[in-house]
Amino acid sequence: MKTLCLLESVSRSDGGIFEAECALQKHLSQDEGVQVQVVGLEDRFTCEDSPRWMPLTPKVLAVSGPRALGYSSEFGGALDQQADLLYSASLWRYPSWAALRWKEMTGKPMIVAPHGSLDGWALQHSYFRKRIAGLLFKDRQLSAASCLRGLSEAEGDSFRAYGLKNPICVIPNGVELPESSSRSLRVGKRTLLFLGRIHPKKGLMNCLRAFARKQKFHDWCFVIAGWDQGGHEVELQKLCEELGLRVERGGSKIGGQLSEAEVVFWGPAFGAEKTQLFRSADAFILPSLSEGLPMAVLEAWAHGLPVVITPECNLSEAFMDEAAIRINPDAQSISVGLEELFSMPDSELQAMGARGRQLVEQRFSWKIVARQMKQVYDWLIGGGEKPECVMR
Repeated sequence: MKTLCLLESVSRSDGGIFEAECALQKHLSQDEGVQVQVVGLEDRFTCEDSPRWMPLTPKVLAVSGPRALGYSSEFGGALDQQADLLYSASLWRYPSWAALRWKEMTGKPMIVAPHGSLDGWALQHSYFRKRIAGLLFKDRQLSAASCLRGLSEAEGDSFRAYGLKNPICVIPNGVELPESSSRSLRVGKRTLLFLGRIHPKKGLMNCLRAFARKQKFHDWCFVIAGWDQGGHEVELQKLCEELGLRVERGGSKIGGQLSEAEVVFWGPAFGAEKTQLFRSADAFILPSLSEGLPMAVLEAWAHGLPVVITPECNLSEAFMDEAAIRINPDAQSISVGLEELFSMPDSELQAMGARGRQLVEQRFSWKIVARQMKQVYDWLIGGGEKPECVMR
């Protein structure tokens, strides 16, 4: 079986989509025997992140014209028409049009993975740009898909709300399990970690307001790690000043070494540095207003961390299995959730983190996810009975 995986970027520029698709495509190749060709647009991190794809070798296309459009004149020769299936994780840019053209020219199966881009909040953000893209090509691509991949049943519901009638396979993201979930020894302050794209939809403004209320009564440090988008980090730093929170910029110290700082803006963290952040944290928070299925929460669980999340993270099993504290994205609800977290003894924090790691082992390992995706590939190419992951 030969497949094409079409992405807007093959580097960290695509955030969690890059992390998820890099792991999924490698496991499809190594564990399921799929011949995978990855195609994506070139950007400033492409060379640095290319080794992450090994043993796969992505085909990288130069961008022509405005980067926001994502057009490349090389698409015509880059998408192999002999492939059995195309998997598209492109969103609102030209690669979606290229995927549609491949489908129309070959008549072969195409899977589209929107990665949370069709839920209500995401659609309202940059509404006019997305509406134009929808009218020009995106709606046609979505409607032409042989199957849509939803990361959760809630995302599948958002496809139906958008008016799509295609088959939907519900296959979550996965995560690599570290050999041990043991964490670095904490000395001094406890650490609450956020790690991800620093963007308004992550809910960090209200999270800081809530943290400022509770910090008066508890000795925690809030580490905000990730890459800034659109200058939102400056807005968060300004809010910290207004709230009277002591801030440190640039990550090099955490835990007991931060004798004064209450909030640390760490900056981007990848590889070993990201792993060390998870190992040194005492809890993880994602007060998001909109997600597909967040990789960072799965990584936090894999490292045995208790987490504080909103229903918008689409991890309902977290609440059913008592692996997370449930909050809404408003400041009052986050404040209540933080009070619960900060008041928990170490034994309860560790037990919640252990339940999260068990969830990952049972439902979110990449081997399980890749096996489900291969079953969908087999069904679309060869026919037969629908896999269990396809919504009825």
